[in-house]
Amino acid sequence: MTVVRRPASASASASASSAHGRPCRRCCGLALDLGSARTRAWVAGRGAILDVPTVTRPGTGAVRPVRRGAIVDVPATARMLDRLLGHRLPRVTRPLVVVTVPVLDGPAHRERARTAVQVLRPRGVLTVSTARAVALAGDADLSVPLLVADIGAHVTEVVLLVDGAVFDARSAALGTSDFRSGATSAGIVEAIVTMLTSMLRQDRTSLTADALSRGALLAGGGALRPDLVGRLTGALHAPVRAVPAPHTAAIRGAAMLLRSAYSHPSAMGFCPPDTAAAPDSVPR
Repeated sequence: MTVVRRPASASASASASSAHGRPCRRCCGLALDLGSARTRAWVAGRGAILDVPTVTRPGTGAVRPVRRGAIVDVPATARMLDRLLGHRLPRVTRPLVVVTVPVLDGPAHRERARTAVQVLRPRGVLTVSTARAVALAGDADLSVPLLVADIGAHVTEVVLLVDGAVFDARSAALGTSDFRSGATSAGIVEAIVTMLTSMLRQDRTSLTADALSRGALLAGGGALRPDLVGRLTGALHAPVRAVPAPHTAAIRGAAMLLRSAYSHPSAMGFCPPDTAAAPDSVPR
């Protein structure tokens, strides 16, 4: 298990912990990023990001319940979450959970994620697109159109955000883990360029072009590869800015959303205990 110490941008909040360092019972919460290769979690009051392989072992052999960005085995996902987080959450309260989800997986993925998270006895479940979470972690200006490219282990997404909401999106079943089977940085860059070209052709407005002229915000493990970032900058003929610690950007953005939910419940459409909501926005 990897434990990433809390970055400066995700500093401790008085509403998330007590004066003695114990999790605040009223503000018990969890941010969760279920990736194909890695699962990351942030527990309110703990001050660190948990980072583990997305795998569970019910008997013989390893089971990977998330593949190419999609939850394919809900019970196995629930077992993994219970093993990873069940003992880390206070039993006397029920947590508010924020889960990142791929843009194009739609309601089915969100429902599978909510079902798996029920093992943690949540008081409510909020979902946010991975692109939106990345933009929050990158402190991006959401008042203008923004392109986000998220290069994960098995999926690459290109998303256009307008006023912070998803306006258009494309994805490719290709990521950094595919390097072991012959994929290259050039191949991933080509996939991103193809997706962007499609978005530009189908956009009857100037929003995609406007966003591209300002460059792209890059996240995911692929953003840690200088060769890939350099190739992408050249291919787009536009600046490319990697989010700090890009491999944990999504979970840090989800943690920011969780803290905002406690600070501004009415703006978040926060539901009372035992109900669920799915806003894809955060108060500014």
